[in-house]
Amino acid sequence: MQNVFILNFNSLYEILDEIKENLSFTIIKIENEEDFQKKFDLNRLDYLIISKTGHKLLRNINITDKNFLHFNDLPLSFKKLIELINIKLIKLKFNQQSKIIIKGYELNLNSKFFSKDNLKLKLTEKEIEIILYLNNKKIKHNVEDLQKNIWCYSANMETHTVETHIYRLRKKISDLFKDEKFILSHKNGYFID
Repeated sequence: MQNVFILNFNSLYEILDEIKENLSFTIIKIENEEDFQKKFDLNRLDYLIISKTGHKLLRNINITDKNFLHFNDLPLSFKKLIELINIKLIKLKFNQQSKIIIKGYELNLNSKFFSKDNLKLKLTEKEIEIILYLNNKKIKHNVEDLQKNIWCYSANMETHTVETHIYRLRKKISDLFKDEKFILSHKNGYFID
């Protein structure tokens, strides 16, 4: 369940508290900096902070617009308010689900960027499929397995598609990140360890 922190906005908290059983998120009331520090975990990704306006408390931590919703134009219809909250939460969930950490790298499925230490590499759909497949099954995959499961080729088809794609992907990773061991090869096939 996602969390919505309501910062110095008592009237909104009271309204939402009345109908909390019907909400698809948890509401948490925050009144001051001390209260905020007790209830808020900076490592969380599943939160939204709502305030009437921007708040000085938020300047002390790294809150981005994607995690913050403020209302300058009040009054606002209740239906519109719930709609805005739900849209913001859906966007947050979409962003969270799109990021996968593999061996210290972040693979963003939305943007198709593979990144580490402020370096970003744009990948193709097929390169993403290869990485996800090799990472998902912690075993070595031979060429026939990859042909069948990534390209949907028959196992007896004579082609160098797999080797060519993996060679190019390894080269891209090696050139940018200086990592020659991201995708490893063994006599039994390719793998990500």
